[in-house]
Order: sequence, then structure tokens, then C-alpha cells
Amino acid sequence: MLLFYLLALVVAIHGQEDFLPGSCNFENNICGYVSDAELSRWNLHRDGHFIAVDSNSDIDATGILLSPLLEQSEWSCLRLAYQISGTGSLQILRRTDGRSYDRPLWRSQMPSDSWVIASIDLQNSTETARVVIEGIPGQMTGSSVAIFEIHISPGYCLDCNFEESHLCGYNNQWNANVNWFVGGGGGGQLLHNNLPDDHTLNNKSGHFMYVDSIYTKTFKEVAKLVSPMTTVPMSGCLTFHYQRSDEGGNLFSVYTRDRLGQYQELWRAEPERQNEWSEKLRDWTPVQVDLKAPYSVEVVFEVAFNSPRGGQVAVDDISFSPEFCNSETEPTFDPSIANCDFESDLCQYTQDQSIGSLWRRVSVKPNIFRNGDHTSGTGTFLLAHSQLSTQSSYMSRLVSPTLAANMKYCLRFYFSMRGFNQTDRALAVYLQKGSQQEKIWTQGEKSRGIWIAADVTFQTSQPAKVVFVSTCGSLWDCGSVALDDITMSLGDCQLATGMSSSLPGSCDFATGLCGYTQDKQNDAADWEWRRGPTPTSYTGPRGDHTSGLGYYVYMEASPMLPGQSVRLVSRPLRGSRGSQCLRFYYHMYGSSTGQLNVHLQKDTGDVLLWQRRGEQGIAWLRATVDYQSERPYQIVFEATRGSSVRSDIAIDDIILEGGPCPATETKAPVETSNEIE
Repeated sequence: MLLFYLLALVVAIHGQEDFLPGSCNFENNICGYVSDAELSRWNLHRDGHFIAVDSNSDIDATGILLSPLLEQSEWSCLRLAYQISGTGSLQILRRTDGRSYDRPLWRSQMPSDSWVIASIDLQNSTETARVVIEGIPGQMTGSSVAIFEIHISPGYCLDCNFEESHLCGYNNQWNANVNWFVGGGGGGQLLHNNLPDDHTLNNKSGHFMYVDSIYTKTFKEVAKLVSPMTTVPMSGCLTFHYQRSDEGGNLFSVYTRDRLGQYQELWRAEPERQNEWSEKLRDWTPVQVDLKAPYSVEVVFEVAFNSPRGGQVAVDDISFSPEFCNSETEPTFDPSIANCDFESDLCQYTQDQSIGSLWRRVSVKPNIFRNGDHTSGTGTFLLAHSQLSTQSSYMSRLVSPTLAANMKYCLRFYFSMRGFNQTDRALAVYLQKGSQQEKIWTQGEKSRGIWIAADVTFQTSQPAKVVFVSTCGSLWDCGSVALDDITMSLGDCQLATGMSSSLPGSCDFATGLCGYTQDKQNDAADWEWRRGPTPTSYTGPRGDHTSGLGYYVYMEASPMLPGQSVRLVSRPLRGSRGSQCLRFYYHMYGSSTGQLNVHLQKDTGDVLLWQRRGEQGIAWLRATVDYQSERPYQIVFEATRGSSVRSDIAIDDIILEGGPCPATETKAPVETSNEIE
């Protein structure tokens, strides 16, 4: 009860912080926010001082709330007090002029019995923008999505002086015996009368967070104060002030914690000498520590006590600066130096020419017998062991540029192989640290003639290089192995890709149709969601384009008549004056393949953007389409059946983004090969 009392006390405090335009407490009006008239309405509940969109079991209850126009020349933090009752979701997006889609910033589907604080960093930008709030209550009776307050304040979401009722989204991770409390605010403290003045105001009226060992029951009781999860890449200097009494022993540390719950220590307080112990907390001690967060993390202030005489720890004035604390700190390492699609050259990769044979850059023109590269279907890739050698055994080694130390990396690449009896020797990946070499990945199954994605998470404590090794033991146990589209990023491969969700209209079909719908009125059948090869032989892909083992959508020709079509329609998109770019991959293999069209569907009718007819080969091929529409529109993929059942058509990896589409790079001369099937 004590913790709840203190939290209720701080909620009653009204801070003096100046909020930026777009902030609203919904007490008397909605502060210039506008509800989309074509969707469900956000309703202002004057008695409860909040705005909500409620479920409707008969129709889609999606509600869009659009903020006034915001200037984001400086970094700011949007804090949202919200509640999802029953089932539903809440999403925050950013809308700028000249783009047909809104960029997702944050999303939640977690229901709650009380108000929850969300914190979203709004990066500085020269473009004016609007915040889009999308609430989708579920169809369960009583479901709703509600917003209590929106606060947009200057600075970073990690910043906090604990003077505001929302505590900047920081929260105490509950422990039965030891917890972080709000200190200060005038009046007597319920636990101690010897707590200090706060650091912000330097008096008893200001606030800070503190933890005390008085209720410690077991060995190493731990209290955790957790920051909001960062939503954008951030690198710079984290600053805070603390006070610490060490009567019986406590450990005070600061960590980062990613979405997988993995910790990385940033700082640890030094043990204090016994002659410095005191019954009262001393002066505030400043701490500066470099923070590198290229992916989403929380900052965790952790105190561990060994006994009820472990003393107290207080924290105040947490802040972040984009400049590193130490001018000698190396900037965040850019892992993209190890990216390569091999379209123009080997990028920054090198080959070990002292051993065996070399990887060769080759190009395969796709047809019904041969697969193309993974990047575009018509580009180049690397090929090892494609030519006979007089040696009894040999290997090919491809070496990456040097990667920085003390970092966790996610390596993704695509491979395809044939002809090997022992697949574990066909392709392996090593981490080379000086003269030492550590195997971090090996292939355990055959690729079945398709491009397969491999994801490898690794960490290195010293500078290292990644080495791709393919080994032939003898002429009787040797085939060919292809390699393409190597990418390197920071963090664990299990973490969500990027800092935000995919753009609306983009879809890799990994978990479904991503908001695309079937045209039931005009279709003879539906696009089907599938994994692996299509059921009819000699038509359709053998796997998806995204990973080789995932999902795609395709037109199954068997139940259809010649000339009948299926249409897949995107969600509505806004018109804009700027050029837009549509990219996707298509697969048209089969002796009677029909036609694939892409339309721009508007209220005035369909406009044909792109078309292919007839068999194109067994490769996934990339299409890029520039288009423009000042009126609202939808993208439509229309596949038409050919003269026989061997006319399956598939699509995968749709990407919609601001245009124009990038120009195709000029390719360096390459060898041609028919080795990869």
C-alpha cells in the first residue's frame, strides 16, 4: 500500500513544464485534433476527460485522429497516456506532405485495466508533419481504445527530472520487498526523514527517485527503475545524478536491456570506503556514460541489497545528449560496410588467393532451367567450385572488412548449392580474430536449388572479420555453392527488423496479407497464401523470395477457367504530388503462364502501371514502378490464368516508398554460368 500511496501522491502534482503544440489533456476540447470523418469517430468524454473510439460488432471500428501541423526542427518526445480495454490496438504514425503513406513510430496491442504511459521520440526534421493516432478496438463487447493525455515536450524521452506526474514514462519493476519510490515534494517522508533535497530545485519541494533496504528479506533483493523503450537509433552521452549511503552493502549499476531481455552493463558504482559511510545521503554525484543504442533498448537503474542495513540510493535529473561524453569516444560503428549484393564488384570483401580457388562473380540469364541471382533475378552473385580442378581438395575463402569490437551483430546472407554430399563442408562461416578462427555457422541441409536466407547472431570482444568458406574434399564430393546479398546490422537477429514496423502497403507475407484484401466482387478465385512449392508440377515457385522457407501469395490456376483473374487490393493510400515507388518480386513459370498486371485504382477508374505476359523463367524477378497520383488510390495486383493449369503466378516482398525509384546501377563485366539450378 505504501508504494501505491506515493504514486497517487505524485499523480496529484501539476508540473510547470512547457509543452509543445500537439499536447492535449482533453479536459475541455480536443486541441485541434481532427477525427477522420470516413472512419469511426473518436468521441470526447467530458466527464472522464479522455477521448476514445469504441467497438462496433457490425463494422470496422478503426478510428484515425490527426494532430495539428507540427514543426520538428528540434528533437522532442511524445508521451501518451492511453488504455486498451478488452481487445484492440493503438498505433502512432508520422504524416508528411508529398508521401502517400504514414510512417509507423510505435504500436501496442496489450490490454490494460488502467492508464499506461507510452513514450515516442520524434526526431528533428526540416519537414513539417502531423501525428496520426490509429485506434482499432476489437469486436469483443466493451472493447475500446482511449487516450487520456498527449504531452509533446522538448528533448529526449530518456530525459527526466521527476517533477511531472507521468514520471516521463519511467516505471518501477515491482518487487515484493524493495522498490523505487518518489521522494521529495515537501512534507514528511513515510520511510525516512533524512532524505535529501532534490537535485533539480535543490530543495524539499523537488522530486527524485529513491530505493531503501529497510524491507529487504532475502539475499540480494533487487530494485529496478526502467526507462521508456527507445524507438529510434540513439548514440550519445547519458547523464544522471545520484546519492548513495552504504551502511551494510548495496550494488548500484546501470544497464541497457533490449526487447529480448538481454542486458549490457553501462556503469557500476565503485565500492565506498567504510570511513565515508553516513546515516544521511551526501551531495549529489554526477555520472556521464556513453550510450550506443542502434536498436530499441531500455535503460535500467538497478540496486541490489544484501541486508536491511544496505542503505539507500537516490537518482535525479536523467538526461541525454547526442554528443558523446568523451571527445575520444569512437562513433557508433556502421556495420553496412560489410553489405554487398555483388552487382558492381566485391564491395569491401577480399579473397584469400593462397588457398584453392576463388569465388567468381557470375550472371545467369533466367530461363526455365536456370535460376538467377537473389537481388533482382537478372543480376550477379558469387559462385565457388564451379569449375573442375586438378587438386584433390581445395577451398574458397571470402573475407569481410574488419568489424569493430565489443558489439553484437546480425549477419544475413543468401545461399544456394547443389552437388555436395556433405553439406556441412559446402559452406561455413567463421569469425577471424587475429590468428584465431571460430566457426559461427554451417549449413546442415541442401538448399533444394532455391535461395535460402541464413541469419547469424554473433558477438566479438576484439576487432574481427567474417569469412565465408566453401571446401571441396575431392572431385567426387564437390558441387557448386552460390552466395548473394550479404547484410550486416547491429543487435540480435531475433530483434524486430528496424526500429519501426514496415510501411503501410509493404508486405513480405510472412504472417499474412498485411492489410491487402481480395476483390470478392470481380474475382473468380482468391490469391492463396502458401509456403514451399505450388501443388501443380512444372509451374510456380519452389519457395518464397524473402527467405526461401517462408510464405508468398500466388494464383492457383487449377480451379479457374482460362482468362479468369484474381485481384489483390492494398489498403487505401493518400494522393500526393510527389513521385512514388513500388517495388515487388514476381514469379511467372509455367508453359501456359497468363498475365500479371498492376493497376492504380482510383474513384475515376483503374490505371495500368505495369504488365508482364507469358513465362518469364524459374527465378523470382524484381519489378520497379514509378507512379504519381494526387487523388486517393489503391494498388491492385491482378493475375490472369493462361490456357492450362501450368500458369501459376506468384508475388512477394512488396515495398511502397517515396520515389522516384533508384536507377539501376551500371554493372561491371561478369562471367556467365549455368551451374546453379
